[in-house]
Amino acid sequence: MKNRKETKVAAILLSVVALMWIMHTLTKNFVSDPGFVKLIEAKDSFTADRWLWTFMLRAHIALAVVSLVTGPIGSLRNVRTKSIALHRWNGRIYVVSIALNFIPGLYVSFFAPGGMTVVGFLILNLLWLATTWFGYSNIRRKNIEKHTRWITRSFFLTYANLVIHILLPISQHAFGFTYATSYAIAVWGSMLLNLGLAEVFIRKKWLA
Repeated sequence: MKNRKETKVAAILLSVVALMWIMHTLTKNFVSDPGFVKLIEAKDSFTADRWLWTFMLRAHIALAVVSLVTGPIGSLRNVRTKSIALHRWNGRIYVVSIALNFIPGLYVSFFAPGGMTVVGFLILNLLWLATTWFGYSNIRRKNIEKHTRWITRSFFLTYANLVIHILLPISQHAFGFTYATSYAIAVWGSMLLNLGLAEVFIRKKWLA
């Protein structure tokens, strides 16, 4: 009973965090600064085709929002147990949104500030896609335990952007690192932190 209560609290907390981040992201990138002027100004140099870069970034953000909506829904026990059809369709949308996001994510990664940031984003995109694929392929084989483990890792990597934007200002303003260095720290830090949290949730079975 205790584990079920902890699972419910964890799923609700992650859902609320996702909803708040979605509202912030949509307002920031599609209302207050739809041309991403502030983001471009923060870069030391900008060599991308602006129209293509803007299109890819918008696609990346929109698909990430879909992942952030469907991910928490899939983690809710009541949905998994009482509405299997909804859980399956929700899961399919989650997997497709991440698969489709690979190309926009890959493209945008190449224009991140600094070589270590670019490498970090490339690895993050590959890990996000790989963990999602392992989660999907295991449920296709009816291996629920492995599915839960891999999809939990994928689920936490979906929150990477949120953690990046927490670590970035801390590194830049609290510790005085340059923007490029701060971004690299934020990207690599978000990967390590989120995957670490995923393993904690897996061991505690908080999303099982």
